[in-house]
Amino acid sequence: MSFRVPRGTYDILPKDVKVWHVLEEKAKDLCRRYRYQEVRTPLFEQTELFVRGVGDTTDIVEKEMYTFVDRKNRSFTLRPEGTAGVVRSFVENKMYAGLQPTKLYYFGPMFRYERPQAGRHRQFHQFGIEAFGSNDPALDVEVIAMGMEYFRLLQLTGVTVAVNSVATPEIRRKYFKKLIAYFEPYQDELAKDARSRLYRNPMRILDSKDPHTQKIAAEAPSILDELDKECASYFERVKHYLDLLKIPYVVQDRLVRGLDYYTHTAFEYMIDLPGAQASTIGGGGRFNGLVKEIGGPDLPGVGFGIGLERVILALKEQQVAIAKEDPLDCYIVSIGEQASIYSVKLLQDLRQAGFTSERDYLGRKMKGQMKAADREQARWVAILGEDELTEGKIRVKCLETGVQELISLDQLVDYLKQKGTNQ
Repeated sequence: MSFRVPRGTYDILPKDVKVWHVLEEKAKDLCRRYRYQEVRTPLFEQTELFVRGVGDTTDIVEKEMYTFVDRKNRSFTLRPEGTAGVVRSFVENKMYAGLQPTKLYYFGPMFRYERPQAGRHRQFHQFGIEAFGSNDPALDVEVIAMGMEYFRLLQLTGVTVAVNSVATPEIRRKYFKKLIAYFEPYQDELAKDARSRLYRNPMRILDSKDPHTQKIAAEAPSILDELDKECASYFERVKHYLDLLKIPYVVQDRLVRGLDYYTHTAFEYMIDLPGAQASTIGGGGRFNGLVKEIGGPDLPGVGFGIGLERVILALKEQQVAIAKEDPLDCYIVSIGEQASIYSVKLLQDLRQAGFTSERDYLGRKMKGQMKAADREQARWVAILGEDELTEGKIRVKCLETGVQELISLDQLVDYLKQKGTNQ
């Protein structure tokens, strides 16, 4: 019987893992500079956490969650997004009791049952940040700016931000009535999922992927016309800060994001991606009611999630090579049984000294071992034969120049250090 990777998932092979390491290292350094600390939450949570947090009228909850019942008949769900779990952790561990704002970041796999396509998988990975405890619109823009700085560090170009205000729940309730009045005459023309949301959450219709529904929604009332003085002022300050930081953005009044917990600012990072339905590589917004909804105090929050598969797709499209070659410092070539045995100790000495090192494990002749060293892109080979071992010597050859020297066996580590191999 043969096995294959489940549909919508994939293996990250050693040749590709280097790119993932760079993505993670750049993000960690970015968060260090902005004073965000890492949090790691479980891969699965109580299903109700996502239903209450994400919203029961979203595509995620209605169509895409991987939900299962455990042996005690409790419902759990593989996390479809990162924010709800981070908020749960923030509340459960009483992080709100400390000095605010609390700034957190995370990496990890998320799971959604959807049709696989370019840059979109059923198991995918996100880098996300969340900041709690402040209503300052400058924090919204700090979050947006961090995403843009991340893309700059990765040498991605052409990234812009689409921003919108989704106001407050009170304003949205009034806005819902206007949307319902607008869409009701078109009920029979709307896509099935849009019709089901008409009276529950008509803003979800604006996020429809159905072309005909999108065409109808294009003339729907704009939420920006419904903002009260406070919301309008908040949105203006966000735009002012974006201008101040020279962050390229466009106001997109149909942007609602795929999650119901947003208030005030909602945004998406946009870039052209080949073969993808949308050019979104990340997004986020403010979620002022979510902490309270999940059982904590009434504290505000703001954050983003960036899809790393889409980032990699964009890097490939722009032919940005962010992972450097990783040549081997030293390959030990051993000739003869006793030399082969001694090379095990020599290899450990080199590795403990910080050198990337390797030896032959297949009993190859010297020619085969030299070919292996070349394939590993070794800078040096250390050649140990029976005669050299008896004399306490070892021959060291620089593969780049072809120059070789016979040195004392116990001086190999110091010799390579002097040459700067592992600097």
